Amino acid sequence: MRNSYYFNKPFCSILEKPKKISKISSQILYGEKFKILSKNNGYFKIRTLYDNYKGYIKINNFPKNFKPNYKVKILKANIYKKPKNSEKTKQFLSFSSEINVIGSKKNFFRFEKNKWIKKNSVVKKKIKTKNYLKIFSLFKNCKYIWGGKTFRGIDCSALIQIYFKFNNKFYPRDTVDQIKFKKGLSSKINYKSGDLIYWKGHVALCINNMKLIHAYGPAKKVVIMPIDKTIKIIRDTAGLKIKKIFPI
Repeated sequence: MRNSYYFNKPFCSILEKPKKISKISSQILYGEKFKILSKNNGYFKIRTLYDNYKGYIKINNFPKNFKPNYKVKILKANIYKKPKNSEKTKQFLSFSSEINVIGSKKNFFRFEKNKWIKKNSVVKKKIKTKNYLKIFSLFKNCKYIWGGKTFRGIDCSALIQIYFKFNNKFYPRDTVDQIKFKKGLSSKINYKSGDLIYWKGHVALCINNMKLIHAYGPAKKVVIMPIDKTIKIIRDTAGLKIKKIFPI
């Protein structure tokens, strides 16, 4: 039961407990590698190998042999039954999902039997980008969901982590661990693009010296807000002060 597997569904929630009504702790995307730790009540307890996150997913057949060579570069990429625009399904792969391209025809790649994706939706897995603003902007107005990390919903720490995941770099999943990841300041007068601002249980990214972007629970979505106004709102409504600031 300790072997490594790959997740081969569009995505699913990782649950805190092996039951349907359990809280979501995170999510797993297509192509992510994981280990099965145990089996319980129709669920696998797993540990994701990217960030060592533990939780439960429903028992299913997952492949062991999988070599992802491309990744999704847009917010959500349609899956097609055939390499034709008219063969679009209702399923999508979310940003940073990883696939193994096994065929090509016209403007499409095949990554499974009867599963195709448009070539302009993906890039080679080894490709990296320093353009964090472009990635964060993809998620603007996405719904806020605790534990989410897809186009259907995302939380504040996943919004930061997904940038590093896309760049094939490790970054912790939760703010409690992210805040310890780098040295930083507890206050700052002049903010700049790329500054990460951490509060207890929350994080935002400065897009310039005036505004920031974050998956904000009270707004129920990913929003751009003035930095000073956000700091004041969080202090006044949640009683939280900034704990750490460091560059992405």
